[in-house]
Amino acid sequence: MDYILLITGFVLLVKGADFFVDGSSAIARFFKIPSIIIGLTIVAMGTSAPEAAVSITAALAGNNGIAVGNVLGSNIFNLLMVLGFASIIKACPVQKETIKDEFPLSIIAVVMFAAFALISVGNQPDLHFSRIEGIIFLALFAYFIINMVCKALANPATHNEEKVEKVNLPKSIVLSVIGLAGIIFGGDLVVDSASSIATSFGIDETLVGLTIVAIGTSLPEWVTSVTAAVKGETDIAIGNVIGSNLFNILFVLGLSVTIHPVSVEMNSVYDAAFDTLASILVMIPCLKNRHITRKWGIFYIILYAAYMVYIIMR
Repeated sequence: MDYILLITGFVLLVKGADFFVDGSSAIARFFKIPSIIIGLTIVAMGTSAPEAAVSITAALAGNNGIAVGNVLGSNIFNLLMVLGFASIIKACPVQKETIKDEFPLSIIAVVMFAAFALISVGNQPDLHFSRIEGIIFLALFAYFIINMVCKALANPATHNEEKVEKVNLPKSIVLSVIGLAGIIFGGDLVVDSASSIATSFGIDETLVGLTIVAIGTSLPEWVTSVTAAVKGETDIAIGNVIGSNLFNILFVLGLSVTIHPVSVEMNSVYDAAFDTLASILVMIPCLKNRHITRKWGIFYIILYAAYMVYIIMR
């Protein structure tokens, strides 16, 4: 039964995110908000809504292993598997601004994660994040969003021709509400069923968060990037992954910790170190050739498989 609830939760998360993005984007268009701003905010956050729902729900329920493991596992899966598959289909080019701004910030974010975990020992034996550190993550996320929006508005060519489109406002509002309900309810189902499965098999919650939950909540990013690669729009793939990873660390983890302090295991610090390594390995071909080739994609997938074997064995 737990497996059925887990799958049902994933379906609700993915479809709920779709409905939420469609509805909220339509509402934004109704109020004449530029499409570039919609893409940078609502759509980017929508693909990471499953991670947000699961981690925040897990943090509130005290399932710290799932809350932290989901964020790190999703980021690693995005970097190695999502980009790996996308670049095997077609070489993925990367924008100069992404290399200059978003990529370094994503590495800084995960290094901050490891650093905060190590220094926030406090009065208890296990490592933990405090609300202050959560607020720091959220402040950095706010800077990231404001900076992106300012850069977009500074370039009129990206949004000076808006497509005129008739929007049914009541329908869009209903769609957004249904989508948000699906995300919230799906998050509850995934956390409860994943925790139950972990307990029944004596499996560590962090392992479940790093594997099953992380892969399930990363489905929107995977589908978006692979579909973009198939259609030849490969520049979307890398931007989607880096943007989602920043959202996961800075907003999802930041909000989770701000709502309820989260304790972490030392293994999470090692996972953060691997996340940093994966980011650097993805950045190497981007710096060298400004795109990720099929050979790098195959290497990323093999590396992810090896990482899965490692975390299961530990």
